Amino acid sequence: MDRKGAFQKLLATSPVILGEGAVIERLRRMPHIRLDEHVVNSALIYHDRGRNALAEICRQYLAIGRAYGLPLLLSTPTWRAGRERIAAAGLANRDLNGDNFRFLDALRREQGDYGRKVAISGLMSCKGDAYRPEEALSTPEARAFHAWQAEALAAAGVDLLLAATLPALSEAVGLAQAQAATGLPYLVSFVARPEGTLLDGTPFKEAIAVIDSLASPPPLAYLVNCTHASVFRRAVSNERNSSPLVRERVIGLLANTSALSPEELDNSAELVVEAPETFGSAVAALHSELGMKVLGGCCGTDDRHIDCLARRLAAGC
Repeated sequence: MDRKGAFQKLLATSPVILGEGAVIERLRRMPHIRLDEHVVNSALIYHDRGRNALAEICRQYLAIGRAYGLPLLLSTPTWRAGRERIAAAGLANRDLNGDNFRFLDALRREQGDYGRKVAISGLMSCKGDAYRPEEALSTPEARAFHAWQAEALAAAGVDLLLAATLPALSEAVGLAQAQAATGLPYLVSFVARPEGTLLDGTPFKEAIAVIDSLASPPPLAYLVNCTHASVFRRAVSNERNSSPLVRERVIGLLANTSALSPEELDNSAELVVEAPETFGSAVAALHSELGMKVLGGCCGTDDRHIDCLARRLAAGC
């Protein structure tokens, strides 16, 4: 199957694209699954129990997209699969990024014709804690650090690259430059504060303008993730820190089920969960009211939340 330009075609021809829900968080709550301290869920594919648990979650999201006839965006389980972490996990002799793409691609191929409506992004993130912007790399450091993983994912055959859960502008610029150098389309996704800034305080309108000017080619578009729908709505509507450019370039949200701040969530001992119907209604409304085209889940979501969201989207919200 020729996948060149697959995601761009879906974006151009589909009213909306469904995003997957939480993966790592769901695996973390399974008593029989142990996540690696370095690469988190990336190494699960090498063990039957972990591989089966990961496949079950991914198949649930695939089944939901297929049931409602919606295009679907999946992400490789490579959120923490940079070269340093792979070496620390004792997996330097493995093609961890490529193997995770091939794992996900095999699940896509199980779907027959529906598989043509499924895009797989190569998932990347910041080097440090995604909730601590003070740990962010400088732009030159980030460009050098992230280039290896961006190239590994591109070589594997992903449809696009996705840098997600980014808290600070400096590292986001360098990461975008590393992704741009691969020649693949790519998306950049931030965590948002309700006042319309990144976690480091950079206004959305400044962050997008800077990345668009310093990464060549610029991102295909931007997303927000790990953010509640109510916070997202306030952020993109903020008169001082948002702008028409933000509302044009930001095309979607992978939403949390909690409106707590990142700091509160990071220190929460228990999972904060919103009712699936409440979540589905609030997130789907972002399509009809703000024109958002990529909508899915992040922390606190599971197949129930994504099913409710998909049902709303398929029905025209």
